[in-house]
Amino acid sequence: MAQAKEARQHQPILRRQKEHHLPYDIVFHIEIAPKIQKNMNFNSPRKSEVCTVACDRTFESISELNIPFSFESGVAFFVNSCNGLLCLWNLDADMYLWNPSIRKFKRLPSCTNLKPHRRGTLGFAYDSQNNDYKVVRIWFDYHKPKIMMYTFSLDSWEIVDLGISWSPNVVYYQINSDMPSPFVSGHLHWMLIRMERREGQGMRNTRMILSFDVNSEKFNELPLPDVERGSFKEQKCLISFKGKLALSILGEQPHGTLISIWVMREYGVHESWNKLCVVSAENAIFVVSNKILTRLIGFTKDGPLLIQKNYKKTKRSRLKNKYVLIDPETLHEKATSIKGENVLAMDGYMENLALLDGANVESY
Repeated sequence: MAQAKEARQHQPILRRQKEHHLPYDIVFHIEIAPKIQKNMNFNSPRKSEVCTVACDRTFESISELNIPFSFESGVAFFVNSCNGLLCLWNLDADMYLWNPSIRKFKRLPSCTNLKPHRRGTLGFAYDSQNNDYKVVRIWFDYHKPKIMMYTFSLDSWEIVDLGISWSPNVVYYQINSDMPSPFVSGHLHWMLIRMERREGQGMRNTRMILSFDVNSEKFNELPLPDVERGSFKEQKCLISFKGKLALSILGEQPHGTLISIWVMREYGVHESWNKLCVVSAENAIFVVSNKILTRLIGFTKDGPLLIQKNYKKTKRSRLKNKYVLIDPETLHEKATSIKGENVLAMDGYMENLALLDGANVESY
């Protein structure tokens, strides 16, 4: 029995042979979502989180990975994928690093300085100078940003100073998107909304890109492209496109949603922002409304854009999801074989034998 168990543990988890070491696209979704009763105890059945790994550029050949650990809240969120390690958390204190290739995961120590119920955002990245991994957590205590950083080699959290002088007129900050923080050119990125009090003009919302240099552990503000404001109901999100920082702008139109994609061709240079494409999603309702019919998931490693579309065969039928790939050059649309009901995020993934060691490491 022990030999059989050991043999199962060493079976390849993906369909493609390991010796190729080619990158995949990994999509995180919730496969099963039973209703959670108010009196449910922690031993009750929970939602089942699944990572769908696309083994080819068309998403026709896929494998599914069941997450080997669970969260007390019953729900997990995907943070980032970096060098074969996946980072997941539950919007609270539970955070994990997971290497499916070696079938190990590590629970991170608690972020003790975080106030209860203070929601924030995470970023996960590789420090190339020190051959280390870091998790950055940002949350806002009213108008003041609070930042803590976990370093894998130290297995501990520390407070990080923002180091940026912002206007004293800013009274409120907010993370603009729940999508993964893009890790591009050695930097993590977040889109922030700040509410600023202007003398004689009332309150005004502005957006900014906050970047974090993982090697130097310094924050900076990056310029946004010069884009004319369109529809009042629009959302700007940061994503990555073939290793470059990109900005998606989703705007409501009378008969659908327009998705404009901008790419920063030269990192940190304002003039290098260039419009890549505009995708039209007909008969869709904008993502901020209560009826979500179109949602951008992100770019695949080869360049196509993955979009979630919800549809009904009849007015009384149940809302169903389908996921399509759109080529940003030709705008050609292709259906995928992703079956998840609730796709939350995607990122690139490459198998790696990076070891997870230290405290709170488990094998499965």
